Amino acid sequence: MTIVEFLHPLRGKSIRDMCLACLYFEQRYTQRQALTVEEIRALLKRAHVPRASKLNLADALAKSAPFVDTAGKKGKRFLWSLTPTGQEHVRSLLGLPAKDVEIEHDVSSLETLVASISDKSIADYIQEAIKCLSVDALRAAVVFVWAGVVRKIQEDVLACGPSNVTAAIQKHDPKARPVKRLDDFSYIKESVLLLAAQELGIFDKNERGILEEALDLRNKCGHPGKYRPGPKKVSSFIEDVVGIVFT
Repeated sequence: MTIVEFLHPLRGKSIRDMCLACLYFEQRYTQRQALTVEEIRALLKRAHVPRASKLNLADALAKSAPFVDTAGKKGKRFLWSLTPTGQEHVRSLLGLPAKDVEIEHDVSSLETLVASISDKSIADYIQEAIKCLSVDALRAAVVFVWAGVVRKIQEDVLACGPSNVTAAIQKHDPKARPVKRLDDFSYIKESVLLLAAQELGIFDKNERGILEEALDLRNKCGHPGKYRPGPKKVSSFIEDVVGIVFT
């Protein structure tokens, strides 16, 4: 997670909220508990916030009670820290859950991903996953992320041409129906889809193996049972599938 990704959903918000988000980012991801005005300004510049060098951050922070407090000085400069009320405010702005850093990271990463997806059906699946993560519904989040991933794989595979797709699929499932459009994939097993994608050069063997592990997790989460993945497991799943399929 970078400061660019973290602040992106807040474009257009007030200077105060951007400063609070910078303080939150540093507390949660780099364990820096307090920053000077110039350190906050440097973060805004890294995030490509317009006119960051000219913004009156000191005035915005001075008027930000009860969200911030001073925490001593660094040289002659005041150090500003985020209060618990400020942390809650930033989580509310970004739709972040309060429990786990991993989940916060995933919500922000998926929000950044959604902004780059032009296909509405894929974006909708990822948006549903974000909502699930925000209320700690981790199994449901895995299911929705995988749905978006599979649709993206289907589109990429189909772009190789129907005849090539059908040949790649039938190599691994001779009884499979020919594929001419996206709806035809509903008759194709997802495990076969991954093999065909490797056959067509979309993934290599290692990437396919990781996606097969992700499919296994999706199946565990999507079928009745006692299995409940933890935040780290879900975070690893999201990092793997997004990194392989969307980048």
